[in-house]
Amino acid sequence: MLSSKNKNPGHFDTLISNNAEIKGDLHFSGGLHIDGKVSGNIFADADSNAVVRISETGIVEGEIKAPNIIINGRIVGNVYSASHLELAKKAMVSGDVHYVMMEMVMGAQVNGSLIHQADPKKGKGRKGKEPALEEVTAEKE
Repeated sequence: MLSSKNKNPGHFDTLISNNAEIKGDLHFSGGLHIDGKVSGNIFADADSNAVVRISETGIVEGEIKAPNIIINGRIVGNVYSASHLELAKKAMVSGDVHYVMMEMVMGAQVNGSLIHQADPKKGKGRKGKEPALEEVTAEKE
């Protein structure tokens, strides 16, 4: 699952509660938990081991770019995971999903393409590091 750098994957630095709505792009590092709504793009620091978790009440209308992403809510936009992606039972993604490693539980829905990205640890790329988010999205642009 998540690397040993993230000692407590249940710890989230930022919480967007189910009564909150954010309009605009969100840049973060560490852990981000979304129960509410984000209308804008979500970007994790490229060199971080950041985690985004969208609960079953969470809604994101925009792109998500982060190393580790856990989705159990609704996403309208493309998803770019540079390390690990988990689509839980109630995940609904309307957009393309770019991933290196993915877990998908029965019941999760994707209305778009699943696009596997090469793991740079096993081939070309930056030796021994997570791929930069720019590397994950380079093929799309």
